[in-house]
Amino acid sequence: MIRPLSRTGLVLDIVGAVLLFALLTPLGVVFYAPQPDVAGSSAVNVIGLISSSVFLFGGVAIGRLAPGLALAAAWAGAIVQMLAGFGPLPTDVAILLVLYATSAWGTRRVLWWGFGSVIVGGIVAALYMVVVIGGAMLGSGSGWELVTGGTLLVAASIMALGFAWVCGLLWRVVLRNRRTRSAQLQAEALAAEEQERVRIARDMHDVVAHSLAVVIAQADGARYAAAVKPEIATETLGTIAQTARGALSDVRMLLTQLRHRQGDGPQPTLADLETLFAQVRQAGIEPRVTVDPMPPGEPPGAIQLAVYRILQEALTNAIRHGDGAVDVHLAWLPDRVDIEVRNTVSPESTPGTPGGHGLIGMRERAQLVGGSLQAERRGAQFVVQSSLPIGAPQ
Repeated sequence: MIRPLSRTGLVLDIVGAVLLFALLTPLGVVFYAPQPDVAGSSAVNVIGLISSSVFLFGGVAIGRLAPGLALAAAWAGAIVQMLAGFGPLPTDVAILLVLYATSAWGTRRVLWWGFGSVIVGGIVAALYMVVVIGGAMLGSGSGWELVTGGTLLVAASIMALGFAWVCGLLWRVVLRNRRTRSAQLQAEALAAEEQERVRIARDMHDVVAHSLAVVIAQADGARYAAAVKPEIATETLGTIAQTARGALSDVRMLLTQLRHRQGDGPQPTLADLETLFAQVRQAGIEPRVTVDPMPPGEPPGAIQLAVYRILQEALTNAIRHGDGAVDVHLAWLPDRVDIEVRNTVSPESTPGTPGGHGLIGMRERAQLVGGSLQAERRGAQFVVQSSLPIGAPQ
């Protein structure tokens, strides 16, 4: 029954209702109260008119807060007005405002109660004017004239009340469309944020997993080399420090993007592949890279990023589970780029475990640019194959 309404809105409704009461009620008293009514008393006439106005404008005051109660108050005011013997009064504008409120802000039940009030109220008002005050309004015509006049009154009453109700219904539709649009925009913003967070999480995994794999491989090598050639251990520790610093820089960049909700920071390109291969070599893996045919021009940035990340994750798997040899083949065709990474797998290793984030990330990278990716174990080798569509070279 009670709707959430701001204090400012409630105060404005009450002030507006009080002003209408102060303006329209005196007009009714001056122009209608002196006329004799069914009780034959002018004092009763004034009391009835004021009581009716209190109910009607009380309904206006709570029209947005409680449309159902406002409709009940309007009916009470109309009944008091008819019992006092009045015809249409200036204060009846409150009935139109309450009907507007029922269809604009009421619940579904109150909405249809308002529609029913339009029909029933129009018929009751017309019958009241024909039967109770028909002599004053319709004269002393024949029965047919009374029927015709009554029918016209019913139609006019329903049209007047229905106009207010329909206006409120139109405003209800406008409010619903606004809420729908607002919810749509909010959902789109949340989806964009979630997509961006997933992208950053994917980048974070690629950076951290690759860097840690290199660091672990170097650390294991340094531990065994320290006893034989301390200078190799020192060089290896320098490589570990350099790799860790690079990973820390990348992580800081990704965290900055996450904090500021923007994904337009610097991204790896084909020019960074040499650095990637150098890191893999420092981890003890010698990638045999073949590029045939070469790129005919500058591929799109999204394709370059996808190629880099897929190779990064495939080489990381080779570091973790391989035996020191990995073959990388890139074929830059006019309409696509084909990627193949093969490495021999140790018998005890299980690369590509279902549920692993690395393979999922590679597949997502390929799918984001409209491509495909397969990663599976074939005998003693683990093979990653991907095909990414590209447009005209830039």
